[in-house]
Amino acid sequence: MKLDRHWFSRALGQLARSRLGRSAPGQPQFISGKFDCRAGSRHYKLYVPSCYEGQPMPLLVMLHGCLQDPDDFAAGTQMNAVAEERGCLVLYPAQTPDANHTRCWNWFSALDQERGQGEPAIIVAMTRDVMARYPVRQSEVYIAGLSAGGAMAVIVGTLYPDLFAAVGVHSGLPFAAARDLPSALLAMRVGAARAQAALTAGQPVIVFHGDQDRTVHPANGEAVLAQGLRSHPLGEQANPATLAGQVPDGHAFTLKAHWLEDGSPLGEHWVIHGAGHAWSGGSTAGSYTDPRGPDASREMMRFFSAAKNAVSSPARTGPAPG
Repeated sequence: MKLDRHWFSRALGQLARSRLGRSAPGQPQFISGKFDCRAGSRHYKLYVPSCYEGQPMPLLVMLHGCLQDPDDFAAGTQMNAVAEERGCLVLYPAQTPDANHTRCWNWFSALDQERGQGEPAIIVAMTRDVMARYPVRQSEVYIAGLSAGGAMAVIVGTLYPDLFAAVGVHSGLPFAAARDLPSALLAMRVGAARAQAALTAGQPVIVFHGDQDRTVHPANGEAVLAQGLRSHPLGEQANPATLAGQVPDGHAFTLKAHWLEDGSPLGEHWVIHGAGHAWSGGSTAGSYTDPRGPDASREMMRFFSAAKNAVSSPARTGPAPG
């Protein structure tokens, strides 16, 4: 099935467009800060859209990739512009060179794959701090990331299903893909040998991956979606559909979408043909971006808005906060 350049966004984005935030006079803010907790400390940037006047808003947590920082990641993904359109807060935690000399999130560390410990605990505590200071809609808290940030987004979403309603993964890896650096390098090169480990959270998940990615093997994108569908309590009831599309003067792509009977999405896997290890549809103002791809930032936000209706109670009643 061939799509024209606007068909898919019109067909799948209708619900999201009906919920666009209304702009009000004011200036957006991109706030710098540092957060400290028992598990450690990290700097961050927080985007507050111009339409914010104290009303409840969704919150998206964005985890950058290796060699990046929040400013670079925000510029490349243009997620702040999307958040301005939709009326959404965006939190960008920053990895420190002291924790990883290339500023990668330590998704391959056994310590950082446990609830209540390490980097997931820091990210979650930082998220909850924002929720304590701003009137965030608790059912509309999402997490997404690129590469190492995408792998960490899967981990955080898996460990804290009581907090995050959906997960976005760009060029990342599945949960429990590695337990140390050697197994991480192997998973990145050929795919995760531990892909059978369940994504226990069961939240809806949207995945983007270039089929020419030489940094993180594209098989990892397939594994992320498979984990999510296996673990979701309604995953076996999902209706799959495969759609092909083409960005004008850009990449072709194949989308595999899984929906419930009521139209709620459980998972999407976007394979960007000819793309490498880069944020699809991003801006050259940031690193690791490919402007020729479909707009991953807008599609993620569209998916998150629609996917909140597919989150059943088993996926949102995880362990007690920790």
